[in-house]
Amino acid sequence: MKETKGEKIFDVINIVMLTLIAAVTLCPLVYIFAASLSSGDAYARGAVMLWPVEATTAAYKEILNDSSVWTAYANTIFYTVAGTAVNLLLTFMGAYPLSKKYLPGAKWIMKFVVLTMWFQPGMIPFYLTIKEYGLLNSRMSIIIGFAISAYNMMLMKNFFMSVPDSLEEAAKLDGANDWYILWKIFLPLSVPAVATIGLFYGVSRWNGYFWAMILLKDDVKIPLQVLLKRLIIEASARSEYVTLNQEQKFSSETIIYATIVISILPVMAVYPYIQKYFIKGALIGAVKG
Repeated sequence: MKETKGEKIFDVINIVMLTLIAAVTLCPLVYIFAASLSSGDAYARGAVMLWPVEATTAAYKEILNDSSVWTAYANTIFYTVAGTAVNLLLTFMGAYPLSKKYLPGAKWIMKFVVLTMWFQPGMIPFYLTIKEYGLLNSRMSIIIGFAISAYNMMLMKNFFMSVPDSLEEAAKLDGANDWYILWKIFLPLSVPAVATIGLFYGVSRWNGYFWAMILLKDDVKIPLQVLLKRLIIEASARSEYVTLNQEQKFSSETIIYATIVISILPVMAVYPYIQKYFIKGALIGAVKG
C-alpha cells in the first residue's frame, strides 16, 4: 500500500527523534572513550571533545599493570556469574509453582511476594540481618543477600502462565512427573524469558557497588565498580594516579575513564548476542497476569 502524506511525515519525525535519542545516548560513551585515549595534558586543557587528542594508550597500560584492577575485575566476574546463576535458579524454582492454579495458597503467597516490593526492610535492618548471619566481609553476602527479585519472579511467573496447560496435561498423561515437566518442557520453552531476566540480573550484578562497598572490607574482595568509585572519589589522595609522568601522557581523570571503558566492554559485548531473546522475552511475559 502507498503511504499517505501523514504516514510519511510521521516516519520522518520518527527517524529524526530516534536519531537525536541515539546521539544523546552515544555522546557520553564516545566522550569517555576519547578521553581515555587522550593525553593528560590535552584533557587538562579541555581540548578533548568527541575524538582523542594527542592519542595515547598510557592510561590503559597503567591500569592493566595494576594488580588491584585485575583482582577487582575477577571479583566482578565471579559476583556476576555466580550471583546471576543463583538468581535465575531461585526465580525459576519460585515462579513455576506459583504459576499453577492448583497450588494451595498460591494467591496468598503472591500477595506476600508483592508486599516485599512495596515495603522494603531498609538499610539498617538489612545490614543487621547480614551481620547476624555472619556474612559481613564475605563474598556470600553479595551472592545470597541479593538472591532473588520479586519483580523478576513475577515476570517469570507470567511467562509460565502463558504456556498452554495442554502441554502439561499431555506430559502427565504420558507419565511425566513435575520435575520432568519443569526441566524438559518449561525450561526449553522459557529461553527468551530466562535470557531477559538473566540480562536484568547480570547487569545489576555487574554494576552493583553500593552494598559491596558497605559489606566488603577487604580490598581483595571488592568488585571493579567499588574500585572505580575509589578512583573517582579518592584520586587526589592516590599519588600513583595523580602524578603525571614527564610527558604528561595520563592523569587521574584519564585513568578513571579508561577504567570505565574496560568495565562496560563485557556488557556491550554480550548484549548483541542475547538481544533477540531480550525483545521476545520482554513481551511474552505480559500475555497473562
